[in-house]
Amino acid sequence: MTSTTAQAGLEAVILDYNGVIGVQPTTDQWLRLARTALWPDDDLPAFQNAFWSARSAYDAGQLSDLAYWAQVLGHHPGARRLRELHDADTDMWTSTDDRVVEILHHAHASGLPLVLLSNAPRHLSDVLDRHPWRRLMTHAFYSARLQVCKPDPAAYQHAMNATGATDPDRLLFVDDRADNCQAARLLGLRALHYTGRPADLAAALQSPN
Repeated sequence: MTSTTAQAGLEAVILDYNGVIGVQPTTDQWLRLARTALWPDDDLPAFQNAFWSARSAYDAGQLSDLAYWAQVLGHHPGARRLRELHDADTDMWTSTDDRVVEILHHAHASGLPLVLLSNAPRHLSDVLDRHPWRRLMTHAFYSARLQVCKPDPAAYQHAMNATGATDPDRLLFVDDRADNCQAARLLGLRALHYTGRPADLAAALQSPN
């Protein structure tokens, strides 16, 4: 362990993907997905509500691609439409924040173990595993593979166990959702509610508190 990580008192960092490493989808990406679903352009909020209504079960691996999109659309899409939805959905979640990735490169180079803990469906998990930044992670846990989503304590326990840390207070959890951070704190972890400021992440990796 280097002086930087020793000063921080951290044994490892557990990171969310979307909203931390990955950037949120643009309106254009949402519109592309809605149009692929043949949803009216002027009713994007209703499409987003339908999209999220079954997403937790999909992220937890409880629904197949077909079953998920059938719930969103209210009918089974054909095989071609399903492939197009799958591709447009994946595209929405694969852009990353280069500033955050650079910070993680420095943390990785310092010897600080990084663990990914993401709510993500299986198809997206497979795509993310092929990205270059994924090599910075000593372990990656996705809800569809675990069959449990944050903020369920069982999801955190998988990541905590992988770090080998005996004291959860020596682990930092980073997520853009306040409820996920609160769940981590209840398990004894430090938590950073990430709000899109890379400087906050850099500071948290260096803070002795």
